[in-house]
Amino acid sequence: MATERRRIEIAGLVQGVGFRPFIYRLADSFQLKGWVANYSGGLRIEVQGKSREIEKFIDKLSSEKPPYSRITHIESYPVALQAEYGFRILPSVRDASSSTIVLPDLAPCDDCLRELSDPNNRRYDYPFISCTLCGPRYSIIYKLPYDRVNTSMHHFPLCGKCSGEYRDPLNRRFHAEPNACPQCGPQLLFCNTAGVTIAKKSRALSKALDALAQGKIIALKGVGGFQLLADASNGKALANLRQRKQRPHKPFALLYDELKSVCQDCCVSEQEAQLLSTRERPIVLLEAKDDNHSRIHPLVAPNLADLGVMLPASPLHYLLAQKYRAPLVATSGNLAEEPICTENDEAFERLGKIADYFLVHNRRILRPLDDSVLRVVNNRPLMLRRARGYAPLPITLPRPGQKGESERESFLALGADLKNTVALSHAGWAYPSQHIGDLGSANTLKHFNQTIGDLTKLQQCRPKKLIHDLHPGYTSHRWAMKQRAVRIGVQHHIAHLFSCMAEHAHSGPALGICWDGTGYDRSGIVRGGEFFHWNGQSPVKHIASFRTFPLPGGEKAVREPRRSAAGLLYEISGFVALENRQLKRCFTRGERQNLVTMLKGEINSPPCSSVGRLFDAVSALLGLTTHTSFEGQAAMALEQCARGVSSKDSYPFSLVQKGDLLEVDWTPCISALIYDENRSLPQRAAAFHNTLAQMALAVATQQGEKNIFLSGGVFQNKRLTETVTALLESQGFSVHSHSEVPPNDGGISLGQIHYAQCMDAAGQSLGEESS
Repeated sequence: MATERRRIEIAGLVQGVGFRPFIYRLADSFQLKGWVANYSGGLRIEVQGKSREIEKFIDKLSSEKPPYSRITHIESYPVALQAEYGFRILPSVRDASSSTIVLPDLAPCDDCLRELSDPNNRRYDYPFISCTLCGPRYSIIYKLPYDRVNTSMHHFPLCGKCSGEYRDPLNRRFHAEPNACPQCGPQLLFCNTAGVTIAKKSRALSKALDALAQGKIIALKGVGGFQLLADASNGKALANLRQRKQRPHKPFALLYDELKSVCQDCCVSEQEAQLLSTRERPIVLLEAKDDNHSRIHPLVAPNLADLGVMLPASPLHYLLAQKYRAPLVATSGNLAEEPICTENDEAFERLGKIADYFLVHNRRILRPLDDSVLRVVNNRPLMLRRARGYAPLPITLPRPGQKGESERESFLALGADLKNTVALSHAGWAYPSQHIGDLGSANTLKHFNQTIGDLTKLQQCRPKKLIHDLHPGYTSHRWAMKQRAVRIGVQHHIAHLFSCMAEHAHSGPALGICWDGTGYDRSGIVRGGEFFHWNGQSPVKHIASFRTFPLPGGEKAVREPRRSAAGLLYEISGFVALENRQLKRCFTRGERQNLVTMLKGEINSPPCSSVGRLFDAVSALLGLTTHTSFEGQAAMALEQCARGVSSKDSYPFSLVQKGDLLEVDWTPCISALIYDENRSLPQRAAAFHNTLAQMALAVATQQGEKNIFLSGGVFQNKRLTETVTALLESQGFSVHSHSEVPPNDGGISLGQIHYAQCMDAAGQSLGEESS
């Protein structure tokens, strides 16, 4: 049989997942000689041997690839025979023209957990245990290729035993870059708020557990940054945490030791159990059981029936949860709306007035990564915050037109200012960043700049075109104006539509239902209840919008739903509305006089078409929420109020053609809701949700487009999304919602990229500006 030599290049998620050891063993099993090496585009292999054995080898590259690997492309071609004496793993090769996928951080595998719990194992209770199938990746990598020298583990030279594992092809730690043990790896430190070390290694963990049991707050250096831990049953500790963190109502997440414990306190479906147990280890929103108050204090999630729950994302979390054997609050290590801390000294400074003690280690975290958050909606995962465990995995972009990968332009999309993410398009992929946060502080802006640098550096790509939101007051918009690049502005809600389209690899005709809190419009209207149609070629057309109402106080109304309620009723019946019984409860006489002045003179009372603000207004009118301390609080209260109601009753509304725009008039709905004495509060809340679904159906029916895409922060509401979807599908529409990226502004950057590519393919002007 003929002997040949072939070069094989593999692109995809193939670094940091044990692929080179897998190839080494596979080549050995077929008695092939040659080598394998990382390079910036993935893996490069040369194999020499019998032709039939090489064919089998290539087949098994795909069929038996390591878990969590992803192959996007394999290319194979013959090369000249060489003298070979075995199969080798060569040092990595750098190729500036290529791109590869970086693996996210993954929770410990079962083998590592067994070793962690084995008193006879040398890594017993070692909080940094890992192998080729688990452990830190994105949080520790400086640059590609993914080699130890290019990670924050290069500060920890391998000891003799670890080095032997690293070089042994039959060991699961063969070329495991984060490999370490208690003798050569990172170590724990237990410190006071001044940063003075109190205990080290295993004693540090014991001290932290003792402090938690005494009701203390611990700042923990986790996978992607610091978290604040407290006993979930200790009301005093939680009250202190809320007061110090300036977070009076927003729910805290919970850390459990195992799924069985979660099921004691929460209702857990099979799909939710799977999400909790994945190696990405997201926070999953679950319905709380009524009898959990002995373990979960009400201050964990005040006045809410859902709990955000996660299982251990690292060996350190596993040790803490297993040894404490009770639920722990695990919330982000920051003040409100700032990025989480990653450096020890930074944490001592920024968290020193929140935490009582610090449990830290000496491995650097190179970029902040919050915990990802999901919930199950329509029997599918719905991403609410995409970060640790998922970033920086790319999303395959649809291919509008016939351009090949090499012909596609690269874009850098800057997203929105709230729940900011950025995204890079390169070689047929979109790389959405991790959640960055709200661009309202110097720390967040620093994180924004670092993330842009990370994405472009890791992909070795310098895009010459920037995409930004049209809002001139956005920090991201102003940042774009300062850059020497071609700039493209995209309307906020159009980006929402194309974000959902991108997820579903759709680039054809579509109807977008885009409902959120705030989106800029050149008309001066605060948009947020919009319908868009795209025929696949012409410019996107704005076809319908909710009737506007004034927002007295402007931005202040976002934090005070009572103001949205006042503006809503004023739009219906003028100043008489301010005598409404509920509004009189919400405002003092002096405040009502100020409202009259603002509304009469149209002073700081911008017109608004936002469904998010409509939710706020109804929540206030029903007496649920008049003031909020976090975004979405009023809408969450309204959604929860409707829980358990199965009625399909709805309120009346009307559609009115206003020029080119169809207006969805909510006036009959609100009038009926206010004076509805035949339904209970939950029934009225449910009927409001049902009415919104009927409104969506009415516009969709009149427009006629069958492919419908739901996007915007309002569609984080499980009841609304499921009701709208079921109603539209019952009438023959094909309804698409988010899963991989959030429907909120965290998905805007992906939509900006897909919009630019679709318009370019359709030959539409992108309104480019140069500087």
